[in-house]
Amino acid sequence: MKKIVIKKQWVNEHRRLFRCSVCQAPIKGVFENSLICEQGHAIDFNKHGYLYFLNNGNGTDYDRAMFEARRRMLSAGLFLPMLKQIDAVMPDQPQTILDVGTGEGTPLFQLETLRDQKDAAIGFDISKAGVQLATQLPGKLFFCVADLRRLPFADESFDQVMELFSPSDYQEFDRVLKPGGQLLKIIPNANYLIELRHLLYDQNDQHAAYDNTPVVERFMQHYQQTRIVPLQYQFEIPLGLAKDLVEMSPLHWGRNAKQLDESDLSSLKQVTVDVSLLIGKKFD
Repeated sequence: MKKIVIKKQWVNEHRRLFRCSVCQAPIKGVFENSLICEQGHAIDFNKHGYLYFLNNGNGTDYDRAMFEARRRMLSAGLFLPMLKQIDAVMPDQPQTILDVGTGEGTPLFQLETLRDQKDAAIGFDISKAGVQLATQLPGKLFFCVADLRRLPFADESFDQVMELFSPSDYQEFDRVLKPGGQLLKIIPNANYLIELRHLLYDQNDQHAAYDNTPVVERFMQHYQQTRIVPLQYQFEIPLGLAKDLVEMSPLHWGRNAKQLDESDLSSLKQVTVDVSLLIGKKFD
């Protein structure tokens, strides 16, 4: 059976998770090549098997090369301890899961591999390049292009909303979370990729250090009983992947970022992963 047929069947089976991106009406179902809402608006499936929910030409600075570099690094295990921690705070029974800013989809794929559950898992990103790569992943995952400020998902439809290093829209997250559901947000701590920061920037540059205090405070304003789980580990960079680590990170975009040469890259043998998992629960 062709992949696009499988994706259409999955969306039709889980159509109650979605809502119309044009008028916010409930979804009637999948008919031929389109997702149709109760008001008759149609969203066509792309040939890669995903849905494009943006109503304008929003773009992103992330290109395919960056996502390919990210996939190689994540496939090597860069984020795996984070995903194990996320799995540890999820219930064992099947969940509806939304991955915010999924990129090329590897974190969601790895989480679902860990869980081995019959979850209904959706990843979305604003980047078509990332989502096209995500559709190549095996498993019963669905990916779409969407804007976190205007989620094409029904009210109270997800048990878990997960985001790794992505922007937030807490009002939208609260809308799509079920009562009792969780928002699971990974944020960098001060020493996240500190070795790379020190290669790219002088010590007095603003990018050489990071303070997550404003992010934590904003999260806690929305979720007053926030749990914070710190996580730190050293990641040994596989031979030949140091350049991918640079390419996948926005750290090298800074105006004063140094252009790293082969000598710089060869010195980058391991990095510190220093993050916090913020857990916010939506109460009834």
